[in-house]
Amino acid sequence: MGELSASASAVVRADRFEWFREAVSTDVMPLSIRTERPSGFRAEITDLRLGPVQLSTFSYSPVVARRSAAHVRKGDPEQYQLALITHGAIRTSQLGNESLVSGDLVLTDTSRPMENESGGDGAGVDVVMLRIPHSDLPFRPDKVDGLLARPIPARAGTGAILAGFLVSLLDQRSHCGPGELPRMGHITLDLARACIAQQLGTPGEAPAEARTQLMRQRVHRFIEDNLGDPDLTPQQLADRHHISLRSLHLLYRDQPLSVAAHIRRARLERARGDLARPELRGLPIQAIAARWGFTSATAFSRAFRDAYGSTPTEHRASALSVP
Repeated sequence: MGELSASASAVVRADRFEWFREAVSTDVMPLSIRTERPSGFRAEITDLRLGPVQLSTFSYSPVVARRSAAHVRKGDPEQYQLALITHGAIRTSQLGNESLVSGDLVLTDTSRPMENESGGDGAGVDVVMLRIPHSDLPFRPDKVDGLLARPIPARAGTGAILAGFLVSLLDQRSHCGPGELPRMGHITLDLARACIAQQLGTPGEAPAEARTQLMRQRVHRFIEDNLGDPDLTPQQLADRHHISLRSLHLLYRDQPLSVAAHIRRARLERARGDLARPELRGLPIQAIAARWGFTSATAFSRAFRDAYGSTPTEHRASALSVP
């Protein structure tokens, strides 16, 4: 899958900070790193290659990092790095901008000097970092400069959609087939473009596919939150998102499933999961079907058999059978 994981715990305790310093300087970009507690240092790094972009996770003890002009000349991957701070806080500065970021996104440019101080409270930080080549971000560099080292909200709007997608992708990566991750990379890039365009105040500059993907993600999230509503229909989705029914269907034109089929499949997957849960053994199958928006037990049984090749009763018996 193009995934690499490494942990400082694999080296002797005295060498763990040096291992981290060398790993970041070599694999991410040249920079200087110092810490006040090298002897008890902890760090874990994961890199996931997603076609046009790279998604990395970093979990490490408090450090101060500095990338000077000399470091830039020594080696520059020519990337924008969009970081989601999932735990702890990072104080970052670049081009005269300075921010303390916690729980939000922050954008930096590897081609410019920068400074970062993380884990000032001594607890360390966890970071999800999206590494985007300059050439794949279609905005004027002077406009993007204004966003560098400034917090991008990750609790609402496009920032929340992007942050949620990144976390979900990391959680589900082991379930993705060989060809799926590169496609996820293109989706990730489109969402990042849309997020940055929104921050620039020019959402119209986001590529058409990015805007389409953004709206599709909003629709998907609404579907997931309302699967139990038997009145969840394509028309309701269109009305709630202030688009025409035709526009909604166009969002799914290039998708494996139509919007109606996506709703049905999502409901079936939730019901199938509940049928296999021992703690729900006493709940009637019809109740589980109704829980996920199926108003007809007969229609649910038929759809389940068509999707999985067995009836709900057969699936439950097999899943709950004792070896």
